[in-house]
Amino acid sequence: MTEAQRVWAAARNRLTGAVRSAGFPGELSDLLAKELRSPRAIDRMTSWINQAHPRSLETIVDEMLAIRADLDAWAEKKESEAAQAGIAGWLNSRERLEAESPED
Repeated sequence: MTEAQRVWAAARNRLTGAVRSAGFPGELSDLLAKELRSPRAIDRMTSWINQAHPRSLETIVDEMLAIRADLDAWAEKKESEAAQAGIAGWLNSRERLEAESPED
């Protein structure tokens, strides 16, 4: 098992403990962990369960979807920033400026 797998498994195990202590089946944590995809997101979900003490499965799923939406928005922002940096680099490149300068 790689270090990344160990970290992910430890996060999932913490989530399982939180889910069970909230009165829900442990199998729910496997589904949540797979959907959340990262140890950081799993730990965020675990913290929320421990603090919010949700009473319904729907509430847990709603929070999981909110966390996923935040992560997806962050990833999209990073992709956009990388694309904009590439475009800015090209626009400011010496080769482009030389190609567009009028020849004497």
